[in-house]
Amino acid sequence: MTEAELVATALATGAAPGLTGTAPGTVQDLHATLKEKLHHRLRDSYGTRVLHAYDTDPDVWHTRLLQVLTTQLNLDEDILTAARAVLRADRRPGAVAAGPADTWAP
Repeated sequence: MTEAELVATALATGAAPGLTGTAPGTVQDLHATLKEKLHHRLRDSYGTRVLHAYDTDPDVWHTRLLQVLTTQLNLDEDILTAARAVLRADRRPGAVAAGPADTWAP
């Protein structure tokens, strides 16, 4: 899994309706923190529009989001740590997996 895919997976996980894990509020809070970090780093309006559009229809905007994350954004350790936190917090059955444990482990 690439770093862009890790961030996109965390965005999808945190935005999933009906979080039923032990701490859905925690996942949502961590998701909000990740989005805030991304918004802060996105300087152009296209990247910001893609991030907003992804919220409303992730299936349609997934490819464009990956493109923005890959080409227009420096996915530094701060963003990657926030993405990993969302994925670690979402421990419900059937949760989206982020890939091999060494890819996103704490």
